[in-house]
Amino acid sequence: MNQKEIQKAIESGQTVLGIELGSTRIKAVLIGENHAPLASGNYEWENRFENGVWTYSLEEVWTGLQESYKNLASEVHEKYGSTLRTIGAIGFSAMMHGYMAFDKDGNQLVPFRTWRNTITGQASEQLTDLFQFNIPQRWSVAHLYQAILNKEAHVNQISHLTTLAGYVHWKLTGEKVMGIGEASGMFPIDSTINDYDQHLLGLLSQKLKQEGMSWHIQDMLPKVLVAGESAGTLSDQGAKLLDPTGQLQAGIPLCPPEGDAGTGMVATNSVAERTGNVSAGTSVFAMIVLEKALSKLYPEIDMVTTPTGKPVAMVHSNNCTSDLNAWVGLFHEFSNALGVEISQSKLFELLYQKALSGDADAGGLLAYSYLSGEHITHLEEGRPLFVRTPESRFTLANFIRVNLFSSLGALKIGLDILFEQEHVKINQILGHGGFFKTREVGQRMMAAAMNVPVSVMETAGEGGAWGIALLAAYMLRKTPGQPLEAYLTNQVFAGQSGTTIAPIEADVAGFGTFMKRYKKGLVIERAAVDGLR
Repeated sequence: MNQKEIQKAIESGQTVLGIELGSTRIKAVLIGENHAPLASGNYEWENRFENGVWTYSLEEVWTGLQESYKNLASEVHEKYGSTLRTIGAIGFSAMMHGYMAFDKDGNQLVPFRTWRNTITGQASEQLTDLFQFNIPQRWSVAHLYQAILNKEAHVNQISHLTTLAGYVHWKLTGEKVMGIGEASGMFPIDSTINDYDQHLLGLLSQKLKQEGMSWHIQDMLPKVLVAGESAGTLSDQGAKLLDPTGQLQAGIPLCPPEGDAGTGMVATNSVAERTGNVSAGTSVFAMIVLEKALSKLYPEIDMVTTPTGKPVAMVHSNNCTSDLNAWVGLFHEFSNALGVEISQSKLFELLYQKALSGDADAGGLLAYSYLSGEHITHLEEGRPLFVRTPESRFTLANFIRVNLFSSLGALKIGLDILFEQEHVKINQILGHGGFFKTREVGQRMMAAAMNVPVSVMETAGEGGAWGIALLAAYMLRKTPGQPLEAYLTNQVFAGQSGTTIAPIEADVAGFGTFMKRYKKGLVIERAAVDGLR
């Protein structure tokens, strides 16, 4: 599209907006009719650990949304000389799951409890046993039931339960709805009806009755919608909430809100069977679309869905690059102390590249990137840790390599179940997120961990904001009966290029050696958690 065509598209509302509230950044992306980004806006934020809970305030949610939208609108005006007044469709997504509870008047009852919390172990175990279906600690129903077990005063006042994506969508449209992918992290989904599992709802209802709850779980959960369905329109109040300047018009259609797991699948064209993607950043998760159900329940494997309701095996680790980022920050501080000017991004690239020259097994070093608890390895809290023996080869290359390896350690434990015990087959794995930003390095480490080729598309850096924009575009532009897979393959990703790196035998063997050390050393991590409180 040339400048005039883009101006016309913007002014006639032929664009689509996607906004995602990620763990460290709120990003807005405006795309054109060819699905390519036209402009973007960002807002940096960070979770806080308050009163034993990882959280974000609602005030900062709206500050961040308004700032990211304002920055996007400013870029639109600067690049194209146009004022953003209307948009063809909008989509919102956010970090998956967690717990947001509201009373009948719409008042928040307790601070937002994010996916990062590992405080629902008792509820997770009891619900998993009751349902015979794995209920991870971060799921909304686990948080709800734990609050009931804790006899928290607010539980009797709950009228509406949602997630961050659902909350934003509700406030902007008045609709209490949820995309099925995100809904599958609130409560188990029956993919034959694309709705909450009615049998399991019945089991929980009986349990809640025994606990003395006067409300019904069915009444407080958002309505489930699949990709392509309409999820309401931007209200007058919502338009002013997103754009306080008053320039954005109401009435814009919105697609169902989704979590970052679902938008990651869309952004990597990984919504068909035998495809998968890995999102690696603050946390890391692998999503593999299944051909058939798993043979049994695994506590390490979450069963969720694609945005169209297909069953997905998800391996999720709370911790990925946060500790590694902290180490790079320390090196940056050291370089500044030396009077050496180097950008953070350049330092990341330099250090990541250094890891490729390290020993295959990272020289006998060991690290745990556990800034928070890790359910796969059964740790309720985290203590970032670096360990070596007198015989370890303590070099810079090995130090960076072991921290990259550690970022994938818990993920590897879950993936081994799928590949070695369930014999799940995949045709492709696509990577996205900050872990893959430095050319080749993240792909090689991930290929070593998964022992399959890992591809990164040119669009991988666009992330979940682009993914939710694509879902909004699909709702707006799909032809009758056109499945999401066909829309993405034929109209979005046709002609897209990327890079694929196959696993290197020495890397795979080295990662295997590291994992033996990683599993044996978990007793050290446990001792650190117990000893440093």
